[in-house]
Amino acid sequence: MPLLRDCASDLDSSYLISHADNPVDWWTWGEDALNEARRRDCPLFLSIGYAACHWCHVMAHESFEDPALAAQLNENFVSVKVDREERPDLDQLYMAATQLISGHGGWPMSVFLLPDGRPFTAGTYYPPVDRYGHVGFSTLLTAVSDAWHQRRGEVHEQARALADALAREIAFVDHVAAHRAPLDLVAARRRLADEIAADTDANGGSSAPRFPRPSFVSALLAVEDAASHNAAARILRAMSYGGLFDHVGGGFARYSVDAKWRVPHFEKMLSDQALLADCYFRAARAAPDGREYREVARRTVDFVLDELRVTDGFASSLDADAAAKEGSHITWTPEEVATVLRDAGHDELTAATLEYLAIRAPGDLDGRSVPRIGSPSTFTPPPELRVALDALFEARRRRPQPARDEKVVLEWNAMFARALMSSRDARLTSVASDLLESLGDSHFERGHWWRTQGARDHATAADLAWLVDAQVDAFEHDGQEHWLSAAYDVARYLIEHHWHGAVPSARDPHQGQGFFTTSDQCTDLFARPTEIFDGATPSAHAVATRALARLALCRGDQDLMAVAERLVALGAELIATHPRAVVDLVDAAGYVGGVEVVVPGDANTLSDHVRSLPIVRGVLVTGRGGSPLLSGREEGLAYVCHAGTCQRPVASVAELDELLVGSV
Repeated sequence: MPLLRDCASDLDSSYLISHADNPVDWWTWGEDALNEARRRDCPLFLSIGYAACHWCHVMAHESFEDPALAAQLNENFVSVKVDREERPDLDQLYMAATQLISGHGGWPMSVFLLPDGRPFTAGTYYPPVDRYGHVGFSTLLTAVSDAWHQRRGEVHEQARALADALAREIAFVDHVAAHRAPLDLVAARRRLADEIAADTDANGGSSAPRFPRPSFVSALLAVEDAASHNAAARILRAMSYGGLFDHVGGGFARYSVDAKWRVPHFEKMLSDQALLADCYFRAARAAPDGREYREVARRTVDFVLDELRVTDGFASSLDADAAAKEGSHITWTPEEVATVLRDAGHDELTAATLEYLAIRAPGDLDGRSVPRIGSPSTFTPPPELRVALDALFEARRRRPQPARDEKVVLEWNAMFARALMSSRDARLTSVASDLLESLGDSHFERGHWWRTQGARDHATAADLAWLVDAQVDAFEHDGQEHWLSAAYDVARYLIEHHWHGAVPSARDPHQGQGFFTTSDQCTDLFARPTEIFDGATPSAHAVATRALARLALCRGDQDLMAVAERLVALGAELIATHPRAVVDLVDAAGYVGGVEVVVPGDANTLSDHVRSLPIVRGVLVTGRGGSPLLSGREEGLAYVCHAGTCQRPVASVAELDELLVGSV
């Protein structure tokens, strides 16, 4: 592709568009940039970030908008700008390199490459000049350029050694697949829950900064004991009561910078909203009284529906900054609240509102307060304060607003569809069905699945796995056969373009090395990474395990189940010995050989009851489709099956509950 400034009108990424007018001659990633580096015999400077990243904006303003630094880059390097959300495979590969070199990672990521794409040095944010003990960007550029011209051999040797280390790093699964003892998933779940509970303090976490980990909550709820469930409750309460949740506008920020969830990093990502809404919906079904959890989830979903909806689905994020000030659209002073309520005719509510939202002087951030629930109140505001919160919301809308990243990421939209399905609310499940249908139109083109609606970057393994998972959810919701057919087509595409080695089958299950993150249609990376460890989102390995196992259960497909079984086998050593590194895989492994609840025919009391339960490690098979599990089964009855064996059919909710003991 051409220079960034020459193709800005064709881009989906707000992040890339924002850099198009920089004095830096930014290239887009691809063979054109690599060939240009070969032609000029110079290294590449690869800068990776994303639209909602605060420090990415800082480095852009300090360095990439500076004419002198831009001239230094243009003279000595081919500079490439990448949106990590468009190319998570590329980000994953070079983040591994950055962590190996510097001992830490983060964004903006700054990597220097040979013309063949192999990295030789890397870091994250650099100030424009030397300060506070940190090497300045100008100093760094000079040092790298000098090394390239004067010590080329050393540069190539460093790149070779780093490439060898990366090959071992990204093929980690090859070295942990030697677990031979029978895998005890019950013990793994028990160990995982105990570790998380022991590390969950009174504030629902263990250290600062604190990132939301919905998977931790699921792991705690997956075991039956008071200590684990109390730890889950502490996490759920702390995240929703603190400043991580936007108590005026809804939705969650990316993470908390402090140990009490009071001051967030204010960016809002679609992925976080999807995972957290799903988490709270599921927790609501598992709790004796889950009304508060459900309200958290509903307000999170409403934020997405109101603020992130675009033509082809839902946008990726809102920035942390507004009017070049982090969080300025979110924070308040007592005087500002008093003015808004006085102007709205609710002056008498000022004191109660300030108390409820813990807004006081001098505040938690630069003299201002981040709204959070003040003790001893509840998440649900008192009825008399609703008009006050509405007034604050309307006043806030008149402030400068954060930028929105308009790209529609397949993975995150499929996540959100799952969250909507998890609501069990007819209006929201209808939105989910429409979203899944539209993704098939906007993200499948020219015979391929694409990560964003622009159809430039091939879908990753995570994109496809989440889509399969969401389509299975849609089938469980309405029993329509076309969802299973669509899910199977995507699953076969995932296996065809991402599987490493021979594909397992029921006849030969012990082959293959899992999924590459990158499609085989991508030829612009020097190595294809894999992903088994969980990060901010569940690993592609775990999501694919769950999605393929659930689809196999619904279809009675033993060959597809063999692929899921192989994924579990590849991660078995980690599940047994380090379950906290693969939290989502511990959960996903339970679907291999899981429970099938079969309720033939149209929706009825039995199928509706199953949908209302917090069923884990199982699927609901209903409708009149082609699944062999429906064949010969009588409508109006429910069949509970496991490992090829079905219990006697039952006709009542009470009888069904007896058969489901241990599955909910």
